[in-house]
Amino acid sequence: MVDLVLNNYIKTSTYQYIIDKLNEDGALHFSLIDPDPIRQSPNKAAKMAILAEEAGTDAILVGGSTAFDQAYVDKTIELIKKKVEIPIIIFPGGVANVSEKADAIFFMSVLNSKNPYFIIGQQALGSYLIKLSGLEHISMGYLIIEPGASAGWISDAKLMPRKKPKLTAAYSLAAEMFGFKLIYLEAGSGGEKIPSEILKLCSSILNVPLIAGGGVNNKEDARTFVESGANIIVMGSFLENNLLKDKGASLKVIIDEIKETAIESENKKFQKL
Repeated sequence: MVDLVLNNYIKTSTYQYIIDKLNEDGALHFSLIDPDPIRQSPNKAAKMAILAEEAGTDAILVGGSTAFDQAYVDKTIELIKKKVEIPIIIFPGGVANVSEKADAIFFMSVLNSKNPYFIIGQQALGSYLIKLSGLEHISMGYLIIEPGASAGWISDAKLMPRKKPKLTAAYSLAAEMFGFKLIYLEAGSGGEKIPSEILKLCSSILNVPLIAGGGVNNKEDARTFVESGANIIVMGSFLENNLLKDKGASLKVIIDEIKETAIESENKKFQKL
């Protein structure tokens, strides 16, 4: 694969960039931008991406559980790519979210869905398109914890119970054993925080990066997540509500806290490719 120049580093892939950056910083922050034609234009999305990069985010995720217009996704990614240097990764809500304009795609499976379509069906439908496009695909096991919000409802998930950490940990470990490169825990967009007990147990038994999404609204939340073992924190709703209003000031405070806490916590290192 042709090497990609990212943030003054020569990387062979977006996944390698993630691993190298984790080993360097200890913890990362990803900004999720939803290419929703009802709520925001591609220009607005690009402005958000610029502010997120200036605040210190490590990658831009594009997608969401309600993203459905392929042309709109393409246009949004194209505009963002012109404005930022950090990787743009598709966070797919379905087959319509596959775009060769991005640097990579999280090839994700909702492992606790009750519907096989969200476990392997839509992945099979999108596999040929991803293969032909040459888009880098990063396998990711996705688990939705109570209350789940829109993501849980749309993916027909049997939500992981908040008070049973061992169940989520068992699913996460099984995902790693299946070969998933990343594990993503989600409590639902704008929903409750992932319980610290779940993060701690999952982190203690996994050898792949653990991503936490949902519930981070301030630097105290971010510190708790990192101290509990989250390697990557994803924020979406917070960006929609605050990024343009304060020009990224509140986001920078949170990202700075993530980086400082990671240094203090001496987070685990991950094996390079």
